[in-house]
Amino acid sequence: MSDYIEGNAIEDANAEINRKLHQAFDGRIVRKDLTKKIKEGANVPVYVLEFLLGQYCSSDDPDVIEAGVNNVKHILAENYVRPDEAQKILSLLRQRGSYTVIDKITVNLNIRYDMYEAEFSNLGLKNIPISEEYPAKYDRLLCGGIWCIVQLDYETENEFAPEILSASGDYIQSKKKRQKNITPISIRKLTPIQMPHVDIDELKQGRKAFTEEEWIKVLLRSIGMEPDKFNDRERWLLLARMLPLVENNFNLCELGPRSTGKSHIYKEISPNSILVSGGQTTVANLFYNMGRKTVGLVGLWDCVAFDEVAGIHFKDKDGIQIMKDYMASGSFARGKEEKAASASMVFVGNINQSVDVLLKTSSLFDPFPPEMGTDTAFLDRIHCYIPGWEIPKFRPEHFTDDYGFITDYLAEFIRELRKEQHGDELDKYFRLGKNLNQRDTIAVRKMTDGFIKLLYPNGEYTKEQLEEILKISLEMRRRVKEQLKKLGGMEFYDVNFSYIDLDTFEERYVSVPEQGSGKLIPEGICNPGQVYTVSQGKSGMIGVFRLESQMLPGNGKFERTGIGSDSKSKEAANTAFNYLKANASRISGSISTTIKDYIINYQDLQGIGMTEKLALPTLIALCSIALNKP
Repeated sequence: MSDYIEGNAIEDANAEINRKLHQAFDGRIVRKDLTKKIKEGANVPVYVLEFLLGQYCSSDDPDVIEAGVNNVKHILAENYVRPDEAQKILSLLRQRGSYTVIDKITVNLNIRYDMYEAEFSNLGLKNIPISEEYPAKYDRLLCGGIWCIVQLDYETENEFAPEILSASGDYIQSKKKRQKNITPISIRKLTPIQMPHVDIDELKQGRKAFTEEEWIKVLLRSIGMEPDKFNDRERWLLLARMLPLVENNFNLCELGPRSTGKSHIYKEISPNSILVSGGQTTVANLFYNMGRKTVGLVGLWDCVAFDEVAGIHFKDKDGIQIMKDYMASGSFARGKEEKAASASMVFVGNINQSVDVLLKTSSLFDPFPPEMGTDTAFLDRIHCYIPGWEIPKFRPEHFTDDYGFITDYLAEFIRELRKEQHGDELDKYFRLGKNLNQRDTIAVRKMTDGFIKLLYPNGEYTKEQLEEILKISLEMRRRVKEQLKKLGGMEFYDVNFSYIDLDTFEERYVSVPEQGSGKLIPEGICNPGQVYTVSQGKSGMIGVFRLESQMLPGNGKFERTGIGSDSKSKEAANTAFNYLKANASRISGSISTTIKDYIINYQDLQGIGMTEKLALPTLIALCSIALNKP
């Protein structure tokens, strides 16, 4: 009975969302089950389908929808060009004299003849004259190409090359004289399958009608997911996948099991992102071609995603170095000049072992190729690590049958939002803890900015809602930092991320679920060499201090980090080491203070000033790491 009542409540809530969508975004929404049905039989990008469905099926009337779906199916069957049917389409074009096709069009400027020429991806046509008004109006035609509906004409009798139709319908005489090898095909009309313009104010105004939960559902349904089949945590992780699309120069990594849709959003949902399959690429392709003097993918797309990170390979030796430079600064140097771009970088791949095993044996970056997965400088530039293992494997019920934004509209308003900045909004209510260095702070601010733009494009949110965003942002960055600590040792000791509420001055710590709780002293047994001590700090307050130790081959040196210039604390630590040197054999015969070096990092977890009472905890930490026992 309770399930029945709950089901009715969900249905009522969804009906209310649909009512609001029709009211605020009429003509911008589509029923996603229609996309799903046709998508299964047509190999076209989702945004192509939804453009057509938005034209023919924007109604609640089942008869109108059915007629519209049949119309779309007919258009796709007749006009979508399959590469293996290209010659058949060309034959029909010749017979009929005109034909409408759906294909991906790229436009190039032929300088020799001073005219623009179109290239058809599936149809296999090149050097087709096109009016200069189209590339001027739709500049993406010149930058990698976009899907279009194109009306083609076939003319064989004129002495001159085909007359070009301008966008206004006037004929323009081509400067090419008719030759045997000149094409008789011309473009009568071209319509990009993208939103020509997005009114961002309309979006902000429309957002006011929805609650946070409703808006999250709308966004997830717009990318094809059914939010009612995911819990809150999973919804947030799915939203995090959209951050590279809404944020400039954002570096994201997601590793997890297969069939969790890691690359789906970058391949199908947004026409502004590109998925580099297989991982093989060159510096010229990705960044800058010095021969042609052209910018690569990072200058043409909003987001460049690498599928299967294990296979990432640059044919150039300096590829990863240039990528590191770009990921840190958003620019790169090639030849004599420096180029800037705003594309986000996404790395997705599969984890073949369980997370528990990876955490014990290596790091969560293990699937990366060795030159990247062990390079802490490269990994430190990743702003966000989504735990892909927490997202369930997709089944049919995970895909929505309800209303969501047309993919084009979603992609375009997300693109518009890239121009806005809200990263400093958290300063109104919170301050980041002292364990966050500059890169950590930038990463957290970028994520906060992205989530605010996605969830609250109108800029209206509460302190509690901002805190929720801040928590998940800190967690996503801390996951990167925890792995860096494993790989880089003491250099990345400061992983205890926290934030301070400016109203109460209470400091709250944020942990990563796979590595224990958010308490100052985690539950369970610590690692060898790790000691927590409670003592009186420099300020006179009682606080918690953490000691982390490392033992390396050497000649008996003892190094302390994190103490600063406090002479009494240094003296206490030295006393402990001197005691160990004098009494090592009495403690254990396996402890060596002559062929090993010891490093201890001291952390004041609550910012009350370093304690002077470090002798005993230091001795325990040294013995623990020397014996490799917790």
